Amino acid sequence: MDVTALMDAAFERGASDLHLSVGRRPVLRVSGGLVEIGDAPLRAEDTERMAKELAPARNYTELCETGSTDFGYAHGDKCRFRVSLLTQKGTRGIVMRQIPQKLLTFDQIGLPESVQGLLGLHRGLVLVTGPTGSGKTTTLSTMIDWINRNRDVHIITIEDPIEYYHAHQKSQVTQREVGTDVTSFAEAMRRALRQDPDVILLGEMRDLETTSAAITAAETGHLVFGTLHTTGAARTVDRIIDQYPREQQEQIRSQLAQSLVAVISQILIPTPDGGRVAAFEVMLTNPAIENHIRKCETFKIGSVIQTSRRQGMMLMDDCLLDLYREGRIDQETAIGRAFDKKGLMTRMGGGAVE
Repeated sequence: MDVTALMDAAFERGASDLHLSVGRRPVLRVSGGLVEIGDAPLRAEDTERMAKELAPARNYTELCETGSTDFGYAHGDKCRFRVSLLTQKGTRGIVMRQIPQKLLTFDQIGLPESVQGLLGLHRGLVLVTGPTGSGKTTTLSTMIDWINRNRDVHIITIEDPIEYYHAHQKSQVTQREVGTDVTSFAEAMRRALRQDPDVILLGEMRDLETTSAAITAAETGHLVFGTLHTTGAARTVDRIIDQYPREQQEQIRSQLAQSLVAVISQILIPTPDGGRVAAFEVMLTNPAIENHIRKCETFKIGSVIQTSRRQGMMLMDDCLLDLYREGRIDQETAIGRAFDKKGLMTRMGGGAVE
């Protein structure tokens, strides 16, 4: 029950996550599925000892006071983990997400070419959205790496915790970790505007203050990247607007229509060979979409995306259909992830899925 050996196992088996919970053997998430390892279920004293071994003093204190804490952890020179310590039924639980050491290319991720064109912009808000574990951090890190290698700008990243380390290349890179280097995302955003940034990566838009600061930064001549736990462009726009009091929503629609340049939604889908592939929805703001945002007609955004594929846009369902036709995912998987399940079935030939 040595946590170092368990991290070795996660690294060697290419697991995305390691789960340690009292009453069950250690569990790895491999290619989307859960696999038990080890010889015996974990006891309360096992997970308590591992939590103390992993956590910096500040984080262990936070765990005892609030019941949970998060931090980054370097496993020698092999890999890094994003660690979440939690309390459940009076015992400690541990979830460790492995952070890939090697940055991926646009081709390896499968990002549409139109997304790369966003990285040369000098202002605007780019949102990368999707559920937890959908690869948002990997996508954003690839984008930041491209800017770092190709543009002479100052990049500020605000993360909790820092996952990928970016060495200075053509750009100057400042990476701030919430809880260690700065107290909150909102505080970091306020300070960032005084630190001569060109590009800002905001790890999470958790609250109204942080969201407002991101939109303001995008309006005032900065390229801002942010994330939300939403799927689909229309839902993402609605989520942002719904954060605001009703009397402010008309104003924020106008601001968002001017500042939002793209929403990239992604999900990770299991493949027949046991791997995973990313599916994307890409919205690139144009005059029609700006108009729909201003007029509170986000339900019309999907139609604009569907008819603008030549401009580099793509609906999630269209991407799923492409992956199915390429043989990379099966029919049941594609339909299970679709927004319009009946419509996708019809386009596939009408076969029903039980």
